Parts: sequence; structure tokens; C-alpha cells
Amino acid sequence: MYAPHTDADVEAMLAVVGVGSLEELMRVPEAIALRDPLDIVPSLPEYQLARRFDRIAERNDGVGFRSFLGGGAYRHYAPPAISALVMRGEFLTAYTPYQAEVSQGYLQAIYEWQSYICLLTGMDVSNASVYDGATALAESTIMAINATGRRKVLVSRAVHPNYRAVLQTYCDGLDVEVDEVGYAADGTTDLAALEAAVASNQYAAIAIQSPNFFGSVDALPKKTADAVRASETVIIAVVAEALSLAALTPPSEWGANIVAGEAQSFGVPVAYGGPYVGFIAATKEHLRRIPGRLAGKSVDDSGRTAYVLTLQAREQHIRRERATSNICTNQAHCALIATIYLALMGRSGLRDVASLNCKRSREAATALSSIDGIDLRFNAPFFNEFVVDFHRPAAGVLDALARREILGGIDLGRYYTELRTCALVTATELTTSGDIAALATALEEEARGRAVV
Repeated sequence: MYAPHTDADVEAMLAVVGVGSLEELMRVPEAIALRDPLDIVPSLPEYQLARRFDRIAERNDGVGFRSFLGGGAYRHYAPPAISALVMRGEFLTAYTPYQAEVSQGYLQAIYEWQSYICLLTGMDVSNASVYDGATALAESTIMAINATGRRKVLVSRAVHPNYRAVLQTYCDGLDVEVDEVGYAADGTTDLAALEAAVASNQYAAIAIQSPNFFGSVDALPKKTADAVRASETVIIAVVAEALSLAALTPPSEWGANIVAGEAQSFGVPVAYGGPYVGFIAATKEHLRRIPGRLAGKSVDDSGRTAYVLTLQAREQHIRRERATSNICTNQAHCALIATIYLALMGRSGLRDVASLNCKRSREAATALSSIDGIDLRFNAPFFNEFVVDFHRPAAGVLDALARREILGGIDLGRYYTELRTCALVTATELTTSGDIAALATALEEEARGRAVV
């Protein structure tokens, strides 16, 4: 055992805090001391323990529900090979697993991850992942602030509300002003308002999400992108549904300088809100401003391929005030899951899944909008989620569906008071025609005022 303090050191410290011994220092105050034993079951054989957990899991009311929830957390099929590979001892560790001196394999995995993200986004460089999509947006905004020296940023109201909340928290601490630009009648960002705002030449960055929180494809048209570039404002493309990158025009082609995204869709399960895996990709001019780690590919003295961590602007390596990020670790294991998913799916497989998402969501949108009293709220093209308007409080409709074991969508009134009659509905490749029919039937019966069981 390594004991850093001598007995004399300990006695000196105890004297400073005014206690006579370590036991006295550690003694739990009587006011909060536990007097009764904790209600913990005795040790059990493994098979009995498994049964106990099964019984507890059966108490979860959501088991077996048909789900149309999305809004940044998506149910997608994950090939079983992923779980087998990521649990191998070479990968599964509680410690940072890819120190350059010890793990060429993990460094290669990060390099492959970065390469996939660059292919999907069209950007020049990507980092080794960050916590999640929301912090990726905040860190990308800091990159833009450092690049321009400006202290204001503009974000579309169609960007995920939780992402905007995290951005606001970061900017509050940095004394950076966050302005918002609204959305238009079709569910995309109000481009006229955006162009008017950036004409002031005050903003370090604008943040646009595509598909946005309403599911609408929200890529900037060339005219607007040119206007933003003319104002020397950095364009940050936000991606909450990474699978969309397999079907839509990559952000690089509609003018993005930085892409901040969330890759949970790539094989990472929806697990009670996390963990997720964010990414940041950018053009070469922002290479040295990207936070966190980057893995590079080189050769050793013998000419063999070697992978190395590079351009690490981390607190451990440079003075804290010069660090580009407070993120000093990342979601390496989740990024590995996503990397294996992408490798297994391949280019054509990924495109097939994305196409199936488009097909299922359109099938659902057609079925729901055919019901009397229910309309699609927006008419912009969408990927795998869309907004329906019940023309009465969505919360009540969704509660009625839940009693029929259907999670019908997200009540948008939680985030937009003007959309309290609307819900965000998501369909993925796991959504069946039977699921869609069940939702439509339940809504028809509910709309006709029939009793909901």
C-alpha cells in the first residue's frame, strides 16, 4: 500500500482540524448516523439473482408498449455482433483505454471512427468524440467564438430545446449572448429573419439543425449560406439523428463550417437517457480549435503503420487557460460501438436503413393525417419524424394513447407553448405497419370520443 503521509504528517493535520485521531475524524455524527440495518436482501445464487431482476423489470409499465418516441433518442436495430465485439477485454476497461504507448488497436478504432464521421458529414477532420450532441454544439460554438472574437451567437428555435439549454448554460459562463431566430410556417428556420440578423456582422456563429427538432430537413439554401459567409459568421450544422446523414445532403455541401452531432443512432441503445456519443467535425481551418483528442495515422521507424494521438489541447498537456475545452475525456466505448455498427452496416446497408426510416415515417404520416381532426403541422420534407396537430391539447391525447400501451409521441407544448396541440411522432425501421395501424386506430377511436380502455 502506498501511504503518502507519515504519522507526523497525520498528527499535524489532525491538530489543525481539532480532532484527536483518524477514528474521531471519520466518526458519523449522531444526528445522521444509521441506527437500523439497511433493507438489503441476503446474498443469492446467480440464477436466483437473475430471477429477482426479472421480477423487478416486469414492474416497468413501458415493457411491450408500441413507441413512436424520438426527439433526439432513437430506437434502431443493432446487430448482435456489436455487443459481442465491444465486450472483449481489449476494449472494455474502466480506464482511458487508448494511451498512445499501450493501445494501437484502440487508437486505430478512434481513427476509423473519425474517418466515418468525415465521410458522413463531408468535413475534413473529426475528433475522438465528446459527451453528447448537446455538448458538441456548445463546444463547437466556443470554437466559433475563438475563431471570430465575437461574443454573440445565433441559434434557430428549431434546434433541439435541450441542446439550446446546454448552449445557454455554457454561454452564461463565458459572458456570451445567445439570440434565437424563429421557425417559418413550413417548420424550417425563418431564413429571412436569419439573413437580417447576420447582416449586422455581430455573430460568431449560427446554429442550424437538420433534420431539425420538428423532423424537417432544414439545410441552408445557397443564397442564405452565401449571406452568412459574407458576414464572416461560422455555420454550425447540428445533427441529432445521425442516420439521416446516410440519406440527406451532407452538411459540407450546404455550407457548414462545423458539424456538431449525436451518434446514438449507430448501435448505441436507448438506455434511460444515456450514455450518448457526440462528435464534432470541421473544415481544416478549424483543425486546431477542435476540443478533445484526435488520432492520426503515421509510420514508425520501421515503416510500419502507427496510430498516434495528436493536437491534444487538453488541460493535462497545456496551461488550463489555453485549453480549448473542458472535456478531458470522451465517450470512447460508445464511439467504438458506433464504429463497429458502421463497419457492419457498410455504405449500402446504412443507406437501406435510412431509406426504410423514410418509408416508415411517411406511412405513419399518411395514416395519421387521414384521420378527421388530425393534420400535419408542417409541410417541409422530413426524415423519420414529423409533427401532428390534434387541434386540442396533445398531453391529453398522448395520455389516452398511453393507457392503450402506445407511446404516441412527444408533447411539443413542453417546449413550445404555441404548439401545445401538437406532438412529435417518430418512426424508424423498427416501427411496423402493425404499430402504425394500431396508433391510427387508437387515434380514430379517441377522436370519435369512444371510451379509451
